[in-house]
Amino acid sequence: MKLLPLDTPELVFLAAEWLARKENYQWLDFGSIVTPALLKIMAQRDRPIGIVGLNSVDRAFKTGTLWAVAGEKSFSNRGYVSLASSKLLTLAFRDLGLHVVDTWIVDRNPSVRSLERLNFRFIGRRRQCHIIDGRPYDRLLFDLLATEHRELDEERWHRIERPHQETVCEAP
Repeated sequence: MKLLPLDTPELVFLAAEWLARKENYQWLDFGSIVTPALLKIMAQRDRPIGIVGLNSVDRAFKTGTLWAVAGEKSFSNRGYVSLASSKLLTLAFRDLGLHVVDTWIVDRNPSVRSLERLNFRFIGRRRQCHIIDGRPYDRLLFDLLATEHRELDEERWHRIERPHQETVCEAP
């Protein structure tokens, strides 16, 4: 897993395409302006598969907000968002000197498992503030202190990926 800069028109277009899909944007809320301090393309074997970002960075309070989108759904539910988020958190804490990173997730979104893997702690619930298809949902709020962050072991994910590839590539 690599985190690539968003430095070519093709990658910018691809990220915009992923973010414009209802299956992705319905889970997000950037308000009217997105000003990410860190924005990276997730790449597996040099293939772009998603985007991970850090918004609302406050240097005085040493805080920021993490978000991620699995753009290529064939790579969903295989730990890549967790791994990419872990790498971005390392950059946030080490390079930006942040003390705490928060995030939120819409209630009933199965991606909550990714936050648990990253040691985020549940800190509260914002009730009925997120609308999807006209229906209100709660947002679950999480945070992670720099002292609680441990970057995930990439080799572990390689061991998980190999059996999946063998299953997909087996002859009938």
